[in-house]
Amino acid sequence: MNTQLGTGAAAETREALSYVPLPSAGRPVSAPAVQPRFATRRWVLVGIATLLLATSLGIWWSFSGNAPVGYETAPVAIGDIARDINATGSVNPELTIIVGTYVSGVIQELRCDYNTEVKRGQTCAKIDPRPYQSIVDQAKASLAIARAQLEKDKASLTYAKANLERLATLVKTSAVSEDAYDNAKNVYDQALAQITFDDATIQQRQAVLDAAQVNLDYTNIISPVDGTVVSRAVTMGQTVAASFQTPTLFLIATDLTRMQVDANVSESDIGGIQTGNKATFTVDAYPKRLFEGTVTQVRQSPQTVQNVITYDVVISVNNPDLALKPGLTAATRIITDRRSDVLRVPNQALRYVPTGAALGDAKQTRVWVLRDGSPVPVRVTVGLDDDESTEIVQGALKAGDKVIIAEQRNSAKARSSVPPPRL
Repeated sequence: MNTQLGTGAAAETREALSYVPLPSAGRPVSAPAVQPRFATRRWVLVGIATLLLATSLGIWWSFSGNAPVGYETAPVAIGDIARDINATGSVNPELTIIVGTYVSGVIQELRCDYNTEVKRGQTCAKIDPRPYQSIVDQAKASLAIARAQLEKDKASLTYAKANLERLATLVKTSAVSEDAYDNAKNVYDQALAQITFDDATIQQRQAVLDAAQVNLDYTNIISPVDGTVVSRAVTMGQTVAASFQTPTLFLIATDLTRMQVDANVSESDIGGIQTGNKATFTVDAYPKRLFEGTVTQVRQSPQTVQNVITYDVVISVNNPDLALKPGLTAATRIITDRRSDVLRVPNQALRYVPTGAALGDAKQTRVWVLRDGSPVPVRVTVGLDDDESTEIVQGALKAGDKVIIAEQRNSAKARSSVPPPRL
C-alpha cells in the first residue's frame, strides 16, 4: 500500500512540472521563472577577472615612466680620506728575555715571582750548589798538588844545575870522566823540562777549576736585564734537567712601557706596507679605546699555515699606563695612504646613473648633482678612496652640493611629474 502511494506522489510531481497552462483570451503564455545555478557562478568569475585587471593596470601605472622619481642625495664634504689594511695580531713586549739554566739540579731557593720588578744581576732562583761545590774543591786540590810539584821540581833543577857546573870544572882537569859530566848534563836538562811540564799542568788544573767554578756560579739563576717577570715556570724543590736543552725558568720583559704588535698581514696586502706607516688598533680588554702606533719593521720571513702565507709586521706603541698586557689580541688598521682636508663624495655617487640616461664614455668619471629638482652630470677627476668615500681632485663641485646616490619612483598617486635628467 505504501509503495502505491509513493508511486502516485511521484506521478503527480511529474505532471506538475510538465504542466503548461493553456493560453487564455488576450494573454500570452510565458515560461516558468526558473534560473540555473551556473549563471550565478559565471557572473562571480567575471567580477573577479575585472578586479584583477584593474589592479594590474594600477600597478603598471604606478611604475610607468610617467610616475615621478624621488632622489636620495648626500652632501659633498671636506674631510680626510685614508686607505688602510686590516690585520690581526698580538701584543708583546719589545724585548722578552728567556732565563734558563745551564746546569741541572734541585731548585733550592725561589726569589722571583710573577710581576716581580728585577734589576740586572739580581738572583731569581738558586739550584742546590753542593754537587758543584764538591767538584770545585777537587779542582782546587789538584791545582795545589800541581803547584807543589812545581816547587819540588824547581829544587831538583837547582841541584842539577849546581852539580853540572861543578863537574864541568872537574872534567877540564880530568878529575872526573866525560861520562860523569854527560850524565850530570842529562839530569839538568830533564829537570829543566820538568819545570815546563809542571807549568803546563798547573794551567790545565787551573782551567778545570775555572770550569767547575762556572758551573757552580750557574747554580745562581740571575736576571741579565732590568725588567719585569712575566712568567715563572718552576717551583720550590723542583728538579730541572739541562741535559739536551736549556729549560726555561723565567720570562722577563725588559720594558712594559714599550710594547709592539706583531700583525699577520696577508701576501696580497704586504706590498702596500712600508716602515713608518701609521697604525691604530683595538683590543677586547678596552673596546672603546683606540691605540696608535708606527710600523717599525716588515719582516721578510713568510709564515705558512694551511697554505695561507702571511708576513709579520711589527707595530711599536707606547704603553705608559701599562694598559696593554702581553698576549692581548689586537685588531689592527695600518694606514698606507692619507689625504687631509680634501673634497670627497660617497662612492655610491660615482656608481649612480639616472634611469634612461646615456652611459657616455666609460673612461670619464662623473657624478650627478641635483639642481632645480633635476639630475645634472658633472665630470670629475678622482683620487684616493677608502671604500666609503672618494677624493675629488678636479671638477665643478663644491662643498655642500647634493650628489645623487640613489633614486626611487613614487606611487602613481603622486601628483606632479619630474623633468628628465639634463645631459
